[in-house]
Amino acid sequence: MPKSIYVETLGCARNQVDSEMIMGQFKKAGWRLADNPDQAEIILVNTCSFIEDAINQSVDTILELAQFKQKGICRRLIVAGCLPERFRAEIVKTMPEADCFVGTGAFDKILAIAQDSIITDCCLLPKPGLAAVKTDPSARFISSTSSMYLKIAEGCNRHCSYCIIPQLRGSQKSRPIQDIVSEMRMLIKNGVKEINLVAQETTDYGVDLNPPANLSALLGELVPIAAENRLRLLYGHPGSIDLSVIRTVAAHTNICSYFDIPIQHASPSVLKRMGRHYDTEALFNLFAKIRAHIPDAALRTTVIVGFPGETDDEFEELLTFIKMIRFDHLGAFIYSDADDLPSHRLSDHIPRKLAQARHDHLMAAQRTISEKNNAKYIDKVCSVLVETAPEEHLYIGRTAFQAPEVDGITYIHSANLEIGSFADVKITDTLEYDLVGETI
Repeated sequence: MPKSIYVETLGCARNQVDSEMIMGQFKKAGWRLADNPDQAEIILVNTCSFIEDAINQSVDTILELAQFKQKGICRRLIVAGCLPERFRAEIVKTMPEADCFVGTGAFDKILAIAQDSIITDCCLLPKPGLAAVKTDPSARFISSTSSMYLKIAEGCNRHCSYCIIPQLRGSQKSRPIQDIVSEMRMLIKNGVKEINLVAQETTDYGVDLNPPANLSALLGELVPIAAENRLRLLYGHPGSIDLSVIRTVAAHTNICSYFDIPIQHASPSVLKRMGRHYDTEALFNLFAKIRAHIPDAALRTTVIVGFPGETDDEFEELLTFIKMIRFDHLGAFIYSDADDLPSHRLSDHIPRKLAQARHDHLMAAQRTISEKNNAKYIDKVCSVLVETAPEEHLYIGRTAFQAPEVDGITYIHSANLEIGSFADVKITDTLEYDLVGETI
């Protein structure tokens, strides 16, 4: 019977891609991918440590899975990714439950660690981002035939004061266009209907290549390959999304008219403290430009409330901006502090209770906005990617303006729909974030 591994993935879409590449390597080497941790000889936790909540979730998950070393067949627990990368060798002392810690620059060593009978180095932490992004599309595990992520770059060259990513992932390393094209072909060959392009900043793609490339050029190569599929851009940056990208999205029906652009804040003074090099006027101009070229474009953003020094007036600037732009989707996070962040050294940190109140106020406003935005879809027919069937005659899917995991969903009343197919759905009702409809 083949050896078995169970992989638990925490955090962002980029982590999901990393896990699928690791799982693909194991599968190619003849290992069995276990559905449950009690069935696995090796348990791997691919962690996140971006904010405090993610760190706590990673630690709790490791402790929970460590129990299978006593009550299951697990002989080795490997902790990988951003948690060991952030806390380095200190983590070995604090988490004796794990057998080995692997940083983001050593994912390619995990298979060898699992195969070795004796671990000679319990902590592999090479500096991240030193090597070019290496992928073997043929080895990637296909986790879904409806929607998957495609990583176009690793790392980040920006230095926002609240962000640990450059330390965890290194400087930006864009993948060559032909590498991305090859992986896209593989995903489509395996039946994947929706492909979501991800990076720390997708709109920064290609600036580090020699010769330089850009996102528009990449999309130009991908669009013909995905003629019958759906392409989506995630994680754009307000400072690097240019007119050529907007025009490219407008020109091709198989690219979702969906712009995910985290602004983080809208007060110029807060943006300056964050190290975000744009102001409120630039943001207004950007979203006006998008809507001028694509009037029905869906806009998504994320913001941080309770950033050090955020005054009542600065929060009101953010709230006013949100109400004026009327984003289709918005995620809000409370500032997460840590002593390894430049923002930690800023003065006037906001009490958690006040930050939570601001978060709740903002999200209440967004619920009203989203509900009103959704009302425009009543009686309209939308193309919906069918993903699950929780009960008879009820399916769940997503439109082009609903990204996986972060946005609302569409409930479909129908019979005999195929999972992974596109269905024409007439919207009959709306919820705060979700849609309800029936096939036509």
